[in-house]
Amino acid sequence: MDCLDLILSSRADTDLLGQAIGQALKGGEVLALIGDLGAGKTTLVRGIAVGLGVPARSVSSPTFVLAHEYQGRLPLTHIDLYRLTDGRETDSMGLAELFTDHSVAAIEWADRFPACLPEDLLEIRLAHRSPSTRNVSFRALGPESSALLTRIAELLRKRTSHRPRGKITGQGKASTR
Repeated sequence: MDCLDLILSSRADTDLLGQAIGQALKGGEVLALIGDLGAGKTTLVRGIAVGLGVPARSVSSPTFVLAHEYQGRLPLTHIDLYRLTDGRETDSMGLAELFTDHSVAAIEWADRFPACLPEDLLEIRLAHRSPSTRNVSFRALGPESSALLTRIAELLRKRTSHRPRGKITGQGKASTR
């Protein structure tokens, strides 16, 4: 299992991180977003969408409609499980059908129904550190998500304005410093 921990000091940092994630995506990935209200999940997805070539203004929280789909370099399905009360509701919304090899699924509140998610996914936990800063912890749960995390870390290393304060651990990965 590979992990990456970062500290983001602004909403702009969250957006830049999302863009790096979007640029690293190849299709078939599932991003499990976990965090309290206001932790930056939708902001991160907005950055991911921009990284896939989707205009930022078209991205909004799918809390009341459960899912939005955006067309960019890859189709991005933005899903919100917050309002669901039972895991069986994921069946009626066709959640499993949204996981394809040619698209990306970003799922807010993914920790509510983990049994409904594929085994190979990239877990992204966002937590308030202060009113303006966030801790972001990535955990790759499979070979495809591990490869994605490596691509994200490489993109972050190349950026001079957004160097992650953290390191990749597990399976002999090098520090991102």
